[in-house]
Amino acid sequence: MSAPKGPLDYEETVNHLERDQLVSGRRVHLPAARLGGATQVGLWALRIFVLVVSVMVIYTFIAQLGS
Repeated sequence: MSAPKGPLDYEETVNHLERDQLVSGRRVHLPAARLGGATQVGLWALRIFVLVVSVMVIYTFIAQLGS
């Protein structure tokens, strides 16, 4: 069975499920993924990059308001 391709397929799939299947699937708590050192460093670098770019965009926006 393939994954739902659109909103109509999704609704059709959900309609075939029983009520307890919908509820029980949402109550499952997944543990945090264990990441390697290189992955953690990469994610921290990405966070820092996003912060730096955000500051640059805000600065540029404010600087252009005065022009």
